[in-house]
Amino acid sequence: MNGQPRVLVCGTGFGRIHLAAITAPGSGFRLAGILAKGGERSHACAREAGAPLWTRVEDVPDGVDLACVVLLGAVNGGPASEVAAALTARGVHVLQEGPLLRDELAGLLRAAREHHTVYQVNSHYVHLPPVRRFIAAARALRPLYVEAACGVQVSYHLFDILGRALGGLRPFDLPAPTGSGPFRTIDGTLAGMPFTLRVQNQLHPADPDNHAHLLHRITIGADGGTLTLTGTHGPVLWSPRPHLPEEARKTTRFADAADPGLDLPATTVIGPAQTPSYREILATHWPAAAHRAISGLWKAAGDRIDPLREGQYYLSVSGIWQAMAASLGFPERLSGPPPRPMPAAELIAAARTELEDSPA
Repeated sequence: MNGQPRVLVCGTGFGRIHLAAITAPGSGFRLAGILAKGGERSHACAREAGAPLWTRVEDVPDGVDLACVVLLGAVNGGPASEVAAALTARGVHVLQEGPLLRDELAGLLRAAREHHTVYQVNSHYVHLPPVRRFIAAARALRPLYVEAACGVQVSYHLFDILGRALGGLRPFDLPAPTGSGPFRTIDGTLAGMPFTLRVQNQLHPADPDNHAHLLHRITIGADGGTLTLTGTHGPVLWSPRPHLPEEARKTTRFADAADPGLDLPATTVIGPAQTPSYREILATHWPAAAHRAISGLWKAAGDRIDPLREGQYYLSVSGIWQAMAASLGFPERLSGPPPRPMPAAELIAAARTELEDSPA
């Protein structure tokens, strides 16, 4: 475990985020090479990184310490788990991007234990600072209910966020969805509490990275108020429960009541209020999240952590995600070009006009 660990990146789709994380100055890791199909993009990534490119697992030489398997899994008809299993059998520690089917994951965890390696699932978004901030704040609450919305592409990751925020996911019940239009609504239970989930169950087969209305939005309600992750990249908001004190019923003006609850802000931002641009997210925030996940795997390998320990939790994540997918059914197929992202400035101008043209 001495020296810079040599890391193999499998896949150059989302794997480019992992490449950026590993090749960043001061990352503490060394890129051993890239395993990919061998298309133009993969060759370009290898040239830029100054690393070898292999197209078959058996061509990868010995000496790789850990691998980031960032390929499509069984649910999408991809080879990710076969690649992960082959690398595990060679004694390589593996970090694999979700989603994974429950049986698929169970087999990989058994293989990792058999070959004395560490295998971990990475759902990526749980390593972003706003999500981590939300999870930490949620753990300080006694939740009463949960409302969440997401795109179907990132629904697996949603359950990981919720599981960490709530301290678990069971017991759960996800009945048949209702609704029409882009979103389907499931009213059930999660971690034994009321749970409303809205999923944009739509997908463009040729352009799956676009057409989503959002990634994640979550609200957890508690006795004292509501905690909201407004988007995957923040901000995180705390809104104390609306409360009109008893004293206010006796005063001539509501605001004259002495109750300190009236002095609380209606909403407080937990952490930065400003969110990064998508260019910043792709260039900095996502690679930093990938680096955190890779570092966590390497630490677990050094500590000789049993892969089944953390794996039990992800078996629950996979099982509940599959139950949700079965309830929703196949996504609606979209077509055509993605809609144009609208700058906020257009809406700010409209709001300003309304305030300026309306009487005080």
